[in-house]
Parts: sequence; structure tokens; C-alpha cells
Amino acid sequence: MKFTAAQIAGILQGEVIGNPNAEVYKLAKIEEGTVGSLTFLANPKYTNYIYTTQATIAIVNKTFEPENEISVTLIKVEDAYQSFSQLLEYYNQVKLMKSGIEQPSVISEGVTYGSDMYLGSFCYIGKNVTIGNNVKIYPNSFIGDNVTIGDNCVFFAGVRIYSETVIGNNCTFHSGTIIGSDGFGFAPQEDGTYKKVPQIGNVIIEDDVEIGACTTVDRATLGATIIRKGVKLDNHIQVAHNVEIGENTVIAAQTGIAGTTKIGKNCMIGGQVGFAGHITVGDNVKIQAQSGIAKNLADGEVVQGTPAFNYGDFAKSFVHFKNLPKIVNDFEELKTTINKTKS
Repeated sequence: MKFTAAQIAGILQGEVIGNPNAEVYKLAKIEEGTVGSLTFLANPKYTNYIYTTQATIAIVNKTFEPENEISVTLIKVEDAYQSFSQLLEYYNQVKLMKSGIEQPSVISEGVTYGSDMYLGSFCYIGKNVTIGNNVKIYPNSFIGDNVTIGDNCVFFAGVRIYSETVIGNNCTFHSGTIIGSDGFGFAPQEDGTYKKVPQIGNVIIEDDVEIGACTTVDRATLGATIIRKGVKLDNHIQVAHNVEIGENTVIAAQTGIAGTTKIGKNCMIGGQVGFAGHITVGDNVKIQAQSGIAKNLADGEVVQGTPAFNYGDFAKSFVHFKNLPKIVNDFEELKTTINKTKS
């Protein structure tokens, strides 16, 4: 996919300095630019590269004035960094502008879908599924029976959505994501075996949610596992049955949330955090990476450690922990001195 300097300037409302017909088809860092690539200059410490880069087009701030001769075509904008980000978003949207139904694929009876749907090859859509407008389902994906999907959702290759799941608008699911698999429910029996407890609930995912690759969200035993509006989940996260995650909460990779835990809105949770089951985490809570959450947390708490406690206290305690060998030696020396004094 190629773009000219004039086309890019039109998207960004910028001014072309140089050849308006210069074409690019790839992106590059300014220090690694090659012919046919688009780059940008926002940080002044990289200014020297504008004179040596082999990139064809560079986005720069309006205030930039070259002090030496340059070969790259410039597009001047108000904010080069923001404009480059805008262009990345536009490029990503263009890449996803697929439509049509590829074969082989299966659309079962009772399915309804809106305009501009893309269904990749080797996909399966179960019975009585409802799909909104501009939904993109990439190859090798599975959508189970009675699933509801809103507008502008993207399911990358290999996503699995189990039956009865409800998905809002503007949601993105990356490859390997599994939504609606059975919760981990087994009842111990007198003979030492375990009997599976049927998981007959579902998963509800509200608008503007993004879920990373290989993350799993289990269906509820009864009722629903709920991912509220604006939640962002990283790769390799486990969300157990009947969990609820509040609006605009973000969770980093390898976090595990045990069943029936409720997490508030606007929380920030680091990687590899472990949550015990049946606890409540308030709003605006921040949890440092590799923490273990075993009890309820109030609104606004900032915690770290296993079991987690106040972040400031943790930092002070860690200083003492690092000095523990010296503290022990000092204690032993003090004890020896006291014993000598007594004798």
C-alpha cells in the first residue's frame, strides 16, 4: 500500500516541503530510514538524523527549519509526534478495511449480520448469532451459538467465542483469545474424586474493550462474568468465573483473577498479579507487578508485595530486607558484647 506526500499531508492537514509526489510504503525510525519509508522527527536530540536519513518522507514540526541541505521530503505539522500517531491509527484502519465472506467458512441458520462484515476463511459462526456493522472476523475463528456482537468489532485469527457471550461495540480480540470457556468449578467427593459443577452462565463484554492475545475469560457458574466499558487486558491473563472488572481498568500480562472477585473502575494493575477469590477491589486502585492480593482493597490504595500492603511501607521494608544480613551480624555482635559484659 503506497501513499504520496500530498495524500499524507491531506490526512494530517500538513504542508509539503519538497516533492508532493514522493511515495512511501513502509514506516521507519529516522535513524534507520530507507528509500520508500516514512519517518518523523519530534525529539530534538534526533535532529542530526534528518540530514542523513535515507527515508523518502519525514513528518516534522512547523517550527523546524533545516540548517543544512536535506534530501528527504518534509511534511510540516503542528505536532509531529501526535500526527505520526494519527497516521498510524489511520493506516491500521485501512489495513482492517476488509469485507466479504471467504470460503470455506460456515454460517449457521438464524445468523444475522450488518453491512461491511469480513469473515475470513475457515471460520465457523454458530446458530442464532447476531453481528453488527463493520465487524471483522479473521481466519480460523469460532463464534458459538446465540452470541451477540455489536458494531465495529475485530476478531483476529484464531479467536474463540463460546455460546451465549454478549459483546458490545468497538471491541478488539487478539489471536488466541478465548471468551466464555467453563469456569474452574469442581466439587470434591467422598471417594477423593471431583465432580464438575456445570457452568451455565455467560460472559458480558461492554463497549470499547480490548483483550490481548491468549487471554481467557471464563463464563459464570450462574449469572455473568462482566468486563465493563473501556477495560484493556494484556496478553496471557486469566479471568475466572463470575469476576467483574470495572470501567477503564487496565491489567498487564500474566495476571490471574480467581472466581467472583470484583475489581473497581480506573484501576491500574501490573503484570503477574495474583488475586484470591471472592474479594473486592475498590476504584482507582494501583497494584504493583508480582503482587498477591488476598484481601479487600479500599478506593485509591496503592499496594505491592505478597501478601500486598501499602506501597510506601513496602518500599521502606524492602530497604530493611536488603540490609537484613548486616542487621543480623550487628545483632550477633551486640549479643556477644552483652554476654561478655555479664560475665
